[in-house]
Amino acid sequence: METMKKVLQENKLILKEGAVIERLRRSNAVTLHPTLGNAPLIYEECGRQALRDIYNSYIVIAEKADIPFLMCTPTWRADYARVSESGIDTNINRDAVMFLKEIRKSHTGFSRTMYIGGLIGCKNDCYKPEQGLSVTESASYHSWQIQQLAKGGVDLIIAETLPNSNEALGMATCLASAGVPYIISFVIARNGLILDGTKLIDAIHTIDEGVDNQPLGYSINCSHPSFLCPEKQPPGLFTRLIAYSGNASSLDHCELDGSDQLKADNVQDWGEQMLNLNRTYGVTILGGCCGTGVEHIRYLVEN
Repeated sequence: METMKKVLQENKLILKEGAVIERLRRSNAVTLHPTLGNAPLIYEECGRQALRDIYNSYIVIAEKADIPFLMCTPTWRADYARVSESGIDTNINRDAVMFLKEIRKSHTGFSRTMYIGGLIGCKNDCYKPEQGLSVTESASYHSWQIQQLAKGGVDLIIAETLPNSNEALGMATCLASAGVPYIISFVIARNGLILDGTKLIDAIHTIDEGVDNQPLGYSINCSHPSFLCPEKQPPGLFTRLIAYSGNASSLDHCELDGSDQLKADNVQDWGEQMLNLNRTYGVTILGGCCGTGVEHIRYLVEN
């Protein structure tokens, strides 16, 4: 399979999935695990089908348009501490990779342009940067899951929903030695800063200079596309910012967190702001986060 670096160089647009775990939560078809979220669903017949249906709803859009597709394992909360405390099979990360490989294999003819990202997240609340780990703590805490996903044979690893630049650096130091390409993805506020107040460009420089094996690039997720304020960012940011998975709503995180109602702005407005990041600033990988669905991903392709 082509290296991810080559895939990025040769494609102007790569499609990523929209929301998965939130669609499951609101469907009432399955029950999410209290600490591991959607990861254990791969061991349940109903859960596997629910996951398969959601992934396939995005894949068919990319397949029809013949655009490369990136899908992430349902392992955002499957770190060592949570897995060991839950009593769930400790192979859960590798099993999740295998589950996505089965989905990929089922799309004969398109599977060669489908890529699997191993998904990891911060230890604590992704909206509370003060709970972030130190660099040393982070490298130690996340190492087991990173190794598990690498052994599972992912095409890359994505550390998502990171509100704290120190924890991100710790993850990068561990990822740099894992032998797998990786992306670091931050949560930002509406002023374009990481939630801990760090400028994106500063965090990127710190990580790039702090590891021998630099990330493929950087990403933003769980933030509306308007939050980036791209016209106010230094041009150098866009030599390293390669992906954006945007929230459907432009409300602040504190207004979205724990909301009983699905919050989403106009799909066209969301889509045009996302596509502007691709057309004007060269952000290659576009996908959706909280509140997004098939209509959001389809808009990116059709426009």
